[in-house]
Amino acid sequence: MFGIGFGEGLVIAVLALFIFGPERLPKLAADAGRMLRELRRMAQGARQEIGDTFGSDFEGLSLEDLNPKTFVRKNLLEGEDDGNVKPRSRPTSQRPGEPAPWDPDIT
Repeated sequence: MFGIGFGEGLVIAVLALFIFGPERLPKLAADAGRMLRELRRMAQGARQEIGDTFGSDFEGLSLEDLNPKTFVRKNLLEGEDDGNVKPRSRPTSQRPGEPAPWDPDIT
């Protein structure tokens, strides 16, 4: 969840044991668990309130969709699911082998 591996978590636990001591550590762990549950409850309530306020306009919206990389991949590129990303083809009036249209006034 936080990108912490088993070894790193173990080091943090041992450091916490030395810093806070065995008497206060269980209470701190219980307080941290309570705080996480409360934060999750608040986030769920906020998500529910936003959904109720905006209705079906933002029904499929998630935080991952707001990541610029995900947004570009989802909305501008094809093949995102298989990891084979290729730009969407634009319809053109150009025939195969024919040079692209060129406008001297634009360049």
